[in-house]
Amino acid sequence: MKKILVTGGTIFVSRYVAEYFVKKGCDVYVLNRNTHKQSEGVTLLRADRNDLKDVLKGHHFNAVIDVNAYTAQDIGGLLDALDSFDDYVFISSSAVYPEYEKQPFTEETPLGENKFWGQYGTDKIEAEKVLRERVPNAYILRPPYLYGPMNAVYREAFVFDCAMAGRKFYVPKDGQMKLHFFHIRDLCKVIDAILEKKPENHVFNVGNKTAVTINDWVKKCYEVVGKETGIVEVYKEINPRNYFSFADYEYFLDTTKQDELLGETVDLIDGLKEAFDWYKDNQDKVYKKPYFEFIDENLV
Repeated sequence: MKKILVTGGTIFVSRYVAEYFVKKGCDVYVLNRNTHKQSEGVTLLRADRNDLKDVLKGHHFNAVIDVNAYTAQDIGGLLDALDSFDDYVFISSSAVYPEYEKQPFTEETPLGENKFWGQYGTDKIEAEKVLRERVPNAYILRPPYLYGPMNAVYREAFVFDCAMAGRKFYVPKDGQMKLHFFHIRDLCKVIDAILEKKPENHVFNVGNKTAVTINDWVKKCYEVVGKETGIVEVYKEINPRNYFSFADYEYFLDTTKQDELLGETVDLIDGLKEAFDWYKDNQDKVYKKPYFEFIDENLV
């Protein structure tokens, strides 16, 4: 039985990851402050990530899955507190790629500040750097937009809300900008494959093989709710983040190396059905933003 440490373990990615490996029969430990309900089957190590003290002492982990490290300090502090481990998997971000580089981004694309992601991206770059220096054989995953059950970010859930309320959906310009997604279960399957196969490559872009336009994505979200889509194009000089769940920024990743490990990924419509089935009973677990209010005051 593998003994696995998951940082976080209570919200979206980290919670799904923890429950995935519990179902796999692993001995899963979660590291968090215990401010949310814990998943069944995990062992809680209660601590603030920035004040770990001796909570990890005496433990050897077959794998550390670091989901909620955002800075170099996050990485360094955890490594200082760990006694020993075999493998380290860090969930970084595709925000490490600057928007001006050639797309699709490959793992060899030079890293740098992305004006749409700002400090979030540069902090992830520094976190990766520290991890590589201290744990040269660590694995780094760079996902695009993650979606699926347990997603607490108001993305697909916002479109579901619009569909359920019979509202039209407002998109930036003609809605042809492409978005790149990855289902949370596929992320877990990549981690699982890495831990089993120990590939020579240690940095992976992860994501679906193809991107989709905003319009196609919105139509699929409405379809799983069972409603007709009414799309309204917005050409006003307004920041789309005031009424739309994503930045006005198109990018996609080359996932060739991931595909060799994973093969097929969850079909987008099937993944959105799973997300909607979860959301119907868990609307209170999503951090909603006042998009409706802005739309009604400025766009309708």
